[in-house]
Amino acid sequence: MKTDHAYKNANLPPAERAADLLSHLTLAEKIGQMTQVEKNSIDLEDITKLGIGSLLSGGGGVPEPNTAAAWRKMIGEFQQKALASRLGIPLLYGVDAVHGHNNVHGATIFPHNIGLGATRNADLVRRIGRATAVELAATDIRWDFAPAVSIPQDIRWGRSYEGYSQDSKLVSELAVAYVQGLQGEDLAGETAVLPSVKHFIADAATTWGTSKRINREELAAVAVDETLANAHVSDMQRAVALGAWQIDQGVTEIDEATLRAVHLPPYLAAIKAGALNIMVSYSSWGGLRMHAQKYLLTDVLKGEYGFSGFLVSDWEAVQQIDPDLKTSVVTSINAGLDMVMVPFHYHDFMATLTEAVESGDVPMSRIDDAVQRILMVKFAMGLFERPFTQTPLDLMGCAEHRALAGEAAQQSAVLLKNEGNLLPFPKTLPRLLVAGTPADDIGYQCGGWTISWMGAPGPITKGSTLLEGIREAAEDTAVIYDPASEQTTRAEVGLVVLAEEPYAEGMGDRYDLHLTPEQLALLERVRQRVDKLVVLLFSGRPLIVTEPLAEWDAFIAAWLPGSEASALGEVLFGERPFTGKLSFHWPRSMNDIPLGSTDAEPLWPLGFGLSTAAAFAD
Repeated sequence: MKTDHAYKNANLPPAERAADLLSHLTLAEKIGQMTQVEKNSIDLEDITKLGIGSLLSGGGGVPEPNTAAAWRKMIGEFQQKALASRLGIPLLYGVDAVHGHNNVHGATIFPHNIGLGATRNADLVRRIGRATAVELAATDIRWDFAPAVSIPQDIRWGRSYEGYSQDSKLVSELAVAYVQGLQGEDLAGETAVLPSVKHFIADAATTWGTSKRINREELAAVAVDETLANAHVSDMQRAVALGAWQIDQGVTEIDEATLRAVHLPPYLAAIKAGALNIMVSYSSWGGLRMHAQKYLLTDVLKGEYGFSGFLVSDWEAVQQIDPDLKTSVVTSINAGLDMVMVPFHYHDFMATLTEAVESGDVPMSRIDDAVQRILMVKFAMGLFERPFTQTPLDLMGCAEHRALAGEAAQQSAVLLKNEGNLLPFPKTLPRLLVAGTPADDIGYQCGGWTISWMGAPGPITKGSTLLEGIREAAEDTAVIYDPASEQTTRAEVGLVVLAEEPYAEGMGDRYDLHLTPEQLALLERVRQRVDKLVVLLFSGRPLIVTEPLAEWDAFIAAWLPGSEASALGEVLFGERPFTGKLSFHWPRSMNDIPLGSTDAEPLWPLGFGLSTAAAFAD
């Protein structure tokens, strides 16, 4: 096969093709490849003119209308602009598909990672990764900012649900499974998706009160914060009073031995499984922002462990290094960052990096290394040969994927208390009182990172609710749904469904993890109307339930089960067993947070979970 240039020869190794293509790039084109822009901020013609290497949708960064077809059309138009550039280098488009293709209305929404950790089922996680990749590929997206391999130490952190477990070994096992699922058998395959393992490193070990993301004394500044505006929070004062931005993006105060022993293994396992992209953390360690950490990014990750892929920044994270943009850009690129998620003012970033190279502040060798890594990954993914997908759109939210999500919801539910073997409910149960708005609310069961960045209550996407599943599984049991328990009808058993308000990232940091007064009042009203009380909790972390637990006959941690919570009806009525095991320690009190802060025994230890398999077998 003869071609004008070696980089066009698909039979050559990706690294060789990348080296050849690199030799044809101007400095401006190299910097274009290192630039990632948020899709609403890009001038379409700049994709071609500047040779932009990557675009992304942030949480809620959706086309209008928010349909799979509109996504595919939008990204196809972006790709056409990239292919029209001088050298026709394809675009790499990324999204946060952290529990399914969660920005797209109608996509399958799987349980968040904390729930998947409770399944302890690597094969299930691998299949979820594969299904997610297929739905991504159907919209022409080949890069997923997942999996998070965080190991949360302080569950007040609003990203706790993004961690599979507080056990590094389990996190490594499930991260590898997800990476394998996304990539499929061949990274160059049509439905293969590039994983972005995040956030390097120890983002989940930051110290409460060290976050500097917002100035708590000048909240008016939030109104003009381009990133926080995407949270659509009407009352930032209330959010701050609850604890928002107290720990997320804070300072990790651990020694290097702990960092290596606890937080590094999942990254090394993912790299061994073939991961070619790692996203760097907002957090700080050793007096430096992680994006400025040349020792960890270059010496350890690329040098000591031979990581051959590329490093991408987190959203607007480079600018947090220093108030001066040039200082931030020079520091981060020299530290080993290869691609910058700008995401807004890309002209400023590109001009600044160009000036830094021309003045010698950033050596050309560092630029060439970064671009060669990015191009090598694009070649390895087969983007030059197949820049557009042929994956059928009707795979988005298909029945097979929804069944898989239901299976995951069932396996992730953890039965923590079951006095008198109340669960599963017998087929002879005369009446079941169901209370709590979350019982019939897709938004609550999905949590954050669902359609929008923060998520929201209500029918925000397609799916099936817990109440629907209960009614289907109940058969001869009369199901009385009274969300606020305002009626007086009695029932033999009451099921109260509680939930955290949806949240994401630092907006979910919380001072207090007790149940709210409103939730306690609902529990009391239901308790007075039933003989036995079951509580089911949708949450992104363990909550403090030690005192009210005494009044409950059974308790289920269902985490954030996703769009197919109806599948839990089969578990409640014994058609499927409870098998989930805690992947987090469940603290007795706020004093026991963060992990290891006291010697007190947890309310339930990591690994605890009652099973109804025996009843199911009978």
